[in-house]
Amino acid sequence: MIARLAGILAETDAGSAVLDVAGVGYLVLASTKTLAAIGPVGGQVMLFTELQVREDAMTLFGFGSQGERDWFRLLTGVQGVGGRVALAILSILTPDELAQAIARQDKTMVTRAAGVGPKLAERIVRELKDKAGGIALGSGSTAVPAGSAAQDAISALGNLGFKPGEASAAVAAAVDDLGADAGLDALVRLALRKAAR
Repeated sequence: MIARLAGILAETDAGSAVLDVAGVGYLVLASTKTLAAIGPVGGQVMLFTELQVREDAMTLFGFGSQGERDWFRLLTGVQGVGGRVALAILSILTPDELAQAIARQDKTMVTRAAGVGPKLAERIVRELKDKAGGIALGSGSTAVPAGSAAQDAISALGNLGFKPGEASAAVAAAVDDLGADAGLDALVRLALRKAAR
């Protein structure tokens, strides 16, 4: 498994980049957001990667953050979502926007990506609602930190019988209202009210 690559950016095009690592050129498919952020040709680059092995091909996908790679893995776990469709979604939506779409079950946001129709978008938001867990909150590049009030609130709702996706969505809505520095008690109380709606 190739987890990350660091080297010189040799070339880019609309959907991929070639990274020169010690004289070996790795072709890496990436979202347009990642390609726009990696800098100019000739510069040093580090990408998180995911290698997909199929009967007829081995494809390397590159990401600017671990959060983006985590969402890619979740998306490709949904039936009908291959690597290229997952990249199309991540080209349109940041990990934060995708987390919000999943938490709010907003399939319209997901259909903005090329190759994603209403039925596939509905399957994505439905299946990922319970799988997103801790990465459904926080910035697009990191998961909710362990020990944070938001993570503790998700855990508390889980202990009360809520599914991970329901707990994450309710706490995300509470964090939106109260702010990231809200205390655990306030987050849990408001999250419970929002989950009951």
